[in-house]
Amino acid sequence: MLVTGSTSGIGKATTISFLKEGAKVIINGRSDSTVDATVKELSYFGTVYGIRADVSKKDESDELISRVNELGDLDVLVNNTGVFTVKPFEEVTDEEWLEYYQINVMSAVRLSRAFLGKMMDRNAGRIITIASEAGIKPYPELIPYGVSKTALITLSRGLAEVAKGTNVTVNSVLPGPTWTEGFGTFITDLANENGQDLDIFITEYFKNDQPTSLLQRYATVEEVADTIVFLASEKASAINGAAQRVEGGIIQSIL
Repeated sequence: MLVTGSTSGIGKATTISFLKEGAKVIINGRSDSTVDATVKELSYFGTVYGIRADVSKKDESDELISRVNELGDLDVLVNNTGVFTVKPFEEVTDEEWLEYYQINVMSAVRLSRAFLGKMMDRNAGRIITIASEAGIKPYPELIPYGVSKTALITLSRGLAEVAKGTNVTVNSVLPGPTWTEGFGTFITDLANENGQDLDIFITEYFKNDQPTSLLQRYATVEEVADTIVFLASEKASAINGAAQRVEGGIIQSIL
């Protein structure tokens, strides 16, 4: 299986969860040194391969696809690569919009296009794309990010329709606020800048900025990863074309 953007955060946690289940995993990142270090670290858990590629670029995506095919048939594709920046809508340039589209959307389009048909030919496979609750619940400071995540939700449902009647399933996963290494550092620094205890700062954030959250806390990367691994399992074979929410109830909807 292949997990893109897997040298940190949700992608790395997902790789660990798959390895613990006995899977062989291909990790991916944009830096040779980071990919090599992550392979070395995670080899403790099982068989892991590393392929450096910037999947926002077609030529590097093509090279990644070629190298994955050399390793054998791909059973599971997890499209995890993505970026976000907090910025007022009127300040986001055309170039930044296109960068969002290339990184967050086209990376998933290219890889899904390369592997979906082969999965359908074998009548087996999983494609899981990491979207966000922001794709359903837009935030004014994250409009390009939200638009890109809405596109991924639509992409996943559309691909599930393409694979209709087969044993290939295609789903999206919608994490909410999740405590990754980088995000944790950002929040900790922000709390320090405001002279607040970290726990109090987090409590106030959910109370004031995410009042609809039922968890009233950040999800862990492991909680998101375990959902992804479940969707990849045979136990989830009847879950198809779904936008699986892992956002702690922030979205106030029964569907």
